[in-house]
Amino acid sequence: MANHQSAKKSIRQSEKRRLHNKYYAKTTRNAVRTLRATSEKTEAEALLPKVSSMLDKLAKSSVIHGNKASNLKSSLAAHVNSL
Repeated sequence: MANHQSAKKSIRQSEKRRLHNKYYAKTTRNAVRTLRATSEKTEAEALLPKVSSMLDKLAKSSVIHGNKASNLKSSLAAHVNSL
């Protein structure tokens, strides 16, 4: 258990950040799943920029690794182009 005030504050902050990051990561994963499940090209083309933006924001704030975001965006773009 934390003994110092700064350690207690750090625990509170890290828990708050963890929940925040978890929410946005889960939301983005669901958006990726939705895009992959889409079979209509026009619908997929409309979703792709939104999902790419979400991935970029997660990578920018280090919730996910930058290369993972790039790999996901590449595979999603390939999926949309194959429709």
